[in-house]
Amino acid sequence: MIRCLAIDDEPLALRQVKSYVERIPDLELVELCSNALGAQQVLQREHIDLMFVDINMPDLNGVDFVRGLSSPPMVIFTTAYTEYALEGFRLDAVDYLLKPFSFEEFSRAVDKAKSLYELNKLREKQSSIDSSVVEKESNDSGDYISIKADYKVTMVRYADIIFVESVGEYVRLHLTNAPAITTLFRLKNMENALPADRFMRVHRSYIVNLSHVTGYSRSRVMLDNGEYVPVSVNYRDSFREFVERNMPTMQL
Repeated sequence: MIRCLAIDDEPLALRQVKSYVERIPDLELVELCSNALGAQQVLQREHIDLMFVDINMPDLNGVDFVRGLSSPPMVIFTTAYTEYALEGFRLDAVDYLLKPFSFEEFSRAVDKAKSLYELNKLREKQSSIDSSVVEKESNDSGDYISIKADYKVTMVRYADIIFVESVGEYVRLHLTNAPAITTLFRLKNMENALPADRFMRVHRSYIVNLSHVTGYSRSRVMLDNGEYVPVSVNYRDSFREFVERNMPTMQL
């Protein structure tokens, strides 16, 4: 649910926003405010995701009000004056509604806010997962990482990872003696979590375990499970340096 606050010194305008909000699912109108001071008090005690802000208000105009907030929610400006549009968008406003606006115009602006809200939630989720999904561990049997996937934690030995593949927002770990594990994670973060002396990025979508490499050509690496992964131009030189240093009888 997106929690909303409407700010306007015109009672009729506030009633219009209220009626529009009530027609749109996933919106919750927390409060109506007739001035910026009242809105500041609401923001201090309530979590607000989206504000509908009139610009031309007597005590403090909407642009200055938003500019003065340290961490403003999403903002849709509502005003009868076109000259404020540029300044509004400089403040990263979601949209700018020129009065009088229809429900269709209001709804389109809210759809933009919904998309941004969902994107921000996804980023927060991704950031949380990235910070906790992979944990390096060590014990007497060798090094491993713990992978959180499918509502459980799986302990995976480095030696059992053949290669790691990026699949959109996910990574898939291909293993020697178990089905592949897929988890929501960025390949770059996985690269940082794996030991650099055992694993190498060879493509924007692939990391290989160097101990499982059995052969290679200019454009691909063969692995001991019978599969191969591509080598891209951006990573070819670093892979060549590894080959020349550790496998001097082979050539790319």
